[in-house]
Amino acid sequence: MKLQLNGAPLDSDAPTLAALLEAEGFGGAKVATAVNGSFIPASLRASHHLSSGDSIEVLAPMQGG
Repeated sequence: MKLQLNGAPLDSDAPTLAALLEAEGFGGAKVATAVNGSFIPASLRASHHLSSGDSIEVLAPMQGG
């Protein structure tokens, strides 16, 4: 299916957000995720099914002061 990951086009057959994160190298990383502009908490990623055309944002926390 065709997705957008952080603004870049991506073809993936990952059925869930958790599977997509694992396939794209984010597995185990502390990140924030949103699908189509809606925040998806880590506890719901495995049950959040993706659909063709979804736009996924993955953001890593930044340190600093």
